[in-house]
Amino acid sequence: MPLALLALAVGAFGIGTTEFVMMGLLPDVAADLHISIPVAGHLVSAYALGVVIGAPLLAAVTARMSRRKVLIGLMVLFVAGNALSALAPDYHWLLAARFLSGLPHGAFFGVGAVVATTMVAPERKARSVSLMFLGLTVANIAGVPVATLMGQQLGWRATFLGVGAIGLAAIAALALLIPHDHTHAPAAGLRGELAALRSLPVWLALGTTVAGFGALFAAYSYITPMLTDAAGYADGSVTLLLALFGVGATAGNLLGGRLADHAMRATLFGGLVSLVAVLALFPVLMSTQWTAALAVVLLGMAAFVTGSPLQLMVIEKAAAGPSLASSANQAAFNLANAGGAWIGGLALAAGFGVTSPAVAGAVLAVLGLAVAGTAAVVDRRRVAPRAARVVAGHVPQAAEALHS
Repeated sequence: MPLALLALAVGAFGIGTTEFVMMGLLPDVAADLHISIPVAGHLVSAYALGVVIGAPLLAAVTARMSRRKVLIGLMVLFVAGNALSALAPDYHWLLAARFLSGLPHGAFFGVGAVVATTMVAPERKARSVSLMFLGLTVANIAGVPVATLMGQQLGWRATFLGVGAIGLAAIAALALLIPHDHTHAPAAGLRGELAALRSLPVWLALGTTVAGFGALFAAYSYITPMLTDAAGYADGSVTLLLALFGVGATAGNLLGGRLADHAMRATLFGGLVSLVAVLALFPVLMSTQWTAALAVVLLGMAAFVTGSPLQLMVIEKAAAGPSLASSANQAAFNLANAGGAWIGGLALAAGFGVTSPAVAGAVLAVLGLAVAGTAAVVDRRRVAPRAARVVAGHVPQAAEALHS
């Protein structure tokens, strides 16, 4: 694997840290800016909105630029957003800065995944994507806890300055390690990117991302009350348990990348089936502390096994112009975050019990399986006529060979 993937992973680490650290800093930010915690929660939503808008928009605007320059430019925007967050004089400025910080997120992962696949042999494409995503999953183990602790000890503004420093390190790594020859300006341009995005298989892959990761966030958004109210953990233990989720996500991400290089669709189906099983068993697993800890690890592993195959599937289905579609998959991931949390909240509000969001997530995972199955059928039907034309085209040649 080329060392250049490390540069992508460093950028992913910074992005993952700034995305999730706000959850742990909400009380500190609310107290400092004299707002309520629910109002401070809008800072999380502002970042997610920036991802959803920025992913396709920036990928489209930069469609004719060198992908190497695009990655560096996106990380510059990321550093600017975090610096402005640290310097924000009031809540509204911080809200705008968080939105700005989210804009480069999806495009960085989308374009970065395309670049990662161009630097390796075809049989290692999924593994290269998983190594880039490794920065995101490791951020949940190390980056977020350390950044949260920094914010609690030095003030929340110090956290965003620290994340900005990670962004500067990523810029240096991208400039030094990303080769020019694999990241030239795409020939397709914006028209080719938009044409690739009109493909039905691309939209089915995006739909699988929304349903599959919506299943994850339906449960994960409410994991704290499950661990405290159902499993009986103390509030102080939750941070360590969330780090276990990061461990599971990291293991699942690496496993998914390795397996998908051998059988991409089988890995995707296996991950979704595992996710259905884990979520359906959550009410039972949350009955004791040790099984609840196991459930948190298994949830991260089952969900992130599907990450690399889904990203690679979108890239391959939009082969003529993959950057926009690949970035749109990141927007789909954040739609899954918002939609899954909403659906899980509906189950909780309906009085079905503290573990009911996980059951709702299992239903969403089944929906993801159905969409993935539909995509497999569509692919099979598209390949069959093409194969028939190829065979028919060789018939005259075969007959001529027999006569000679």
